[in-house]
Parts: sequence; structure tokens; C-alpha cells
Amino acid sequence: MNKIGIAIHGGAGTILRATMTPEKEHKYKKALEDALMEGWNILTQKGSALDAVEKTVCSLEDNSLFNAGKGSVFTNEGSHEMDASIMDGKDLKAGCVSSVKNIKNPVLLARAIMDNSEFVYLNGEGAEEFARLWNMKFENDEYFFDDFRYNQYLKALDKYKVQLDHSQEHEEQKKFGTVGAVALDSNGNLTAATSTGGMTNMKFGRIGDSPIIGAGTYANNLTCAVSSTGHGEYFIRAVAAYDVSALMEYKNLSLEKACDMVVNKKLKDMGGEGGLIAIDKDCNISMPFNSEGMYRACISSERDIEIKIYRE
Repeated sequence: MNKIGIAIHGGAGTILRATMTPEKEHKYKKALEDALMEGWNILTQKGSALDAVEKTVCSLEDNSLFNAGKGSVFTNEGSHEMDASIMDGKDLKAGCVSSVKNIKNPVLLARAIMDNSEFVYLNGEGAEEFARLWNMKFENDEYFFDDFRYNQYLKALDKYKVQLDHSQEHEEQKKFGTVGAVALDSNGNLTAATSTGGMTNMKFGRIGDSPIIGAGTYANNLTCAVSSTGHGEYFIRAVAAYDVSALMEYKNLSLEKACDMVVNKKLKDMGGEGGLIAIDKDCNISMPFNSEGMYRACISSERDIEIKIYRE
């Protein structure tokens, strides 16, 4: 069998062991495992990497534990605005969407944009109009409501500040974040997908790195597939996802060294917190982060299943 593999993340940030109960840890690891196996089952049946990352990210979007889809945080206006992207390493085609409301699975809309339009990136109401043309599923506001997210929003609103969803406050742990997946299929194709609900109390139409090709998402069959998570402004400025690929293509760095340079040198020197997941054309997998923790999991034909949160 040709080499196949998949890696996923559910956000990176201040995830302190001191406030992680066994029950919470089990819940998050189970959610990661379920999502991972959705994609892995597709790959083992010789399905495409595109279908694998799409299915996996949908699973994470449907789980309110994560800041994407159903679990998206509240904006300053008290609504939910979601972003997503997907990229095919075979031909460098991509689909991206930002600032959409009430769409159950933004990653499906990103895929539809890639497959069924001449565009790469659609935003806001125009993207929602396109979603209706392609019969995307919409949900009402109640579907996206979560008590924890709402209390988080009220606190941020009271302090007049924008809050990263994975930032830490003394009284509670903010451990939700962007979700993503990268995969290599049996035909040697690499793909990546990323989805997020953004930042609590965000305003002015702010858009992070998740829907931006080269920043939050990138895939190229010549090198690797990457999905990022963290403080999006830094990942945009660092062109983080593409930089991993460029270091491999133009400096002949290994996947591990390229990822380490971007996450633990370039981003860290800028003050950027977060991490990324990546898989290369030889099925090597890297999942570095410079924060307290990152929800992550992987499995491949070369590697047993791993599900981790901390630096174990």
C-alpha cells in the first residue's frame, strides 16, 4: 500500500495542566480521535485526501468543544462569523470563505467555491448567496449558542477588549481554537483545510489567518500540507503556512526543521503564539507549537495513532 497519513488540530494556546481534569481531557481526546478516524477511514479505502480533510474538519465543526462551526465564539455584535479554507496540493486550487453567518459547515462552502467557481475567496453575504445556490445547510442562531462562549463574550465586552479564544484567565481555561486537518492519500496528493469562529468580541470585520492561503492553510504536492492555529495576525505577517513549504522547496529543509524554524523561531521572535500541523509527500508528520499546549492527533501508514495536548 502506498503511504497515507492524516494529522489534525483543535487549537493551540494556554492550556494549563493544573486546570485540566481527567474528564475534560478524555472528552477532548475522544473528539479528536473521532474526527481523525473519519478522515483515516476515507484514506484507508483509497479515498482522496480532499475528502478526508473535509470530512474531518466537518466533524470538528459539528462539535461545540472547538471554536469552529457550532462552537464558534461571539463577535462584538453578539453574532457568529466563521472563516474556512481548503487547498489541493495537486494543482494548487483552493477555496476560501470568511465572515459568513449561520452556515453549519463553512469548510463545505470553501470546498464548493474551489470546485464550482472560478474564484478562490468569497466573503460575507456574497459567500452566503453562493452557499444557497449550492444548497449548503444553514442553521438558526440557537444552534450556535453556547453558555460558556456567551459568558466569555460578556466578560470580554465588559473589559472592552478583543480576546483570543485560547487565551488564559485566572478563573477559567480558554482552550478552544481554530480546527484543521492535513492529509496524504494513496495517490500522493496532499491537502489542507482550516476552519474557525475567530476571536471573541472581534469587530470592524476582522479576519484572521484561517481563510488565507499561505498564512493559515497551504498544500503543494512537491512539499507538504499545512494548517495553522494561533494568533492569526502573526501568522498572516509571517506567511506561516507557505513559509514551511518554501523552506522545504528552496532550502531543502526537512519538514521537521522547516516547521520548527517557522513556529519556534520566526513566529516566536515576532511574538506570535500558536502552532501548526503538517505532513509531507513522504508521509512525515510534524505538529510543533510554541504555546502551553495544542490539541492535536495524527495517524499514518508509518505511525501509530497519537492524540496529545501537551509536550509529552
